Amino acid sequence: MTVTGASSAGGRGRVLVVGASGLVGRAAVERFAAAGWDVVAMSRRRPTGLDGVEHRAVDLTDADECAAAVADLADVTHVVYAAVAERPGLFEGWVDDELIERNATMAANLFDPLVDAAPGLRHVSLLHGTKAYGLHHPSLRDHSIDLPLRERMPVRPHPNFYFRQEQHLRSLRDRGATFSLTMFRPTFVYGTAAGVNMNPLLAIAVYGAILRELGEPLHFPGAAPDLLREAVDASLLADALVWAADVADGQHGDAVDGEAFNVTNGDLFTWTGAWPMIADALGMAVGEARPTLLTTWLAEHADVWASMVDRSGSGLPKDVAAYVGENSIRYADLVLGSLGVGDRPIVNSTIKLRHAGFAGCIDSLDMFDTLVRRLATEGALPPP
Repeated sequence: MTVTGASSAGGRGRVLVVGASGLVGRAAVERFAAAGWDVVAMSRRRPTGLDGVEHRAVDLTDADECAAAVADLADVTHVVYAAVAERPGLFEGWVDDELIERNATMAANLFDPLVDAAPGLRHVSLLHGTKAYGLHHPSLRDHSIDLPLRERMPVRPHPNFYFRQEQHLRSLRDRGATFSLTMFRPTFVYGTAAGVNMNPLLAIAVYGAILRELGEPLHFPGAAPDLLREAVDASLLADALVWAADVADGQHGDAVDGEAFNVTNGDLFTWTGAWPMIADALGMAVGEARPTLLTTWLAEHADVWASMVDRSGSGLPKDVAAYVGENSIRYADLVLGSLGVGDRPIVNSTIKLRHAGFAGCIDSLDMFDTLVRRLATEGALPPP
């Protein structure tokens, strides 16, 4: 276990963000720090750009390492658990018994010693997702389900590490731990983090940057561009995490204790509507429909990316798959519809979250515009 950085003083509590190098974890670190919390970031690798935040490099699969890493965290009051182990190819791992067991064990390795080390632990937010409804599982694909997805729907039994993690945390409470517990089920998450497992935005932006280098407009590589879709900005999800931590500490803490919440931007979009926004943010015209898998296309144009990086002197990784994340590229193919789509959209109800008091929302088209422009501004894409 390695500790780096300096923890900033905060007056609202001390939050441990587990999985801080991931898409959601990094956004949570940034949002909690900005809101005045004392933040401890934990992940196997230290994320870039988190100056002033204490980071602990920990392998969650190692129980002894986890115990050593939390032994001196007696003053931690809140936890955001956003860590997840995936395997190459992404989707196959979602139904893999070994990977389900690994994710369940990782959470237990962290929380078992933490509840003893931090007697003042007050609240835990557990990051799950829409897969809690079982839509991804082969045993349930042929079974109908009412839309929109609602948290009060009966659990459809299937192997899922989400349930294992939640059950373990509830068992710790049954044995005397006094923290409150909230589960979050975000829809497809978009952000600017690089080299992570499930960020489709960077894959799309890199695809566009390469097309721009080739003198092409922004062709649409997916399918069903008019299908209604949902998204959630990683920063908006992080705002919901900060909200839950605050509510848990107040007189209405029972509004979030033991509850699960769907999270989306609050609207619907189509790629037909979003594509011009993305193109404009990249300084490009909209092209034509050219169905292709980004997994294949980016590999075929890896030399173009490497040349762009060399020319720009940006210091970005020249290996495009390593930079974006191979699983994120495949995930982008999923959200673009390139891997096949159903005959109706998958829509999540967020009424429960609104009734509980979280009113955050964002126009998804504005989200795409803002995030792509941020990638360019922050040097995450070689300039044209």
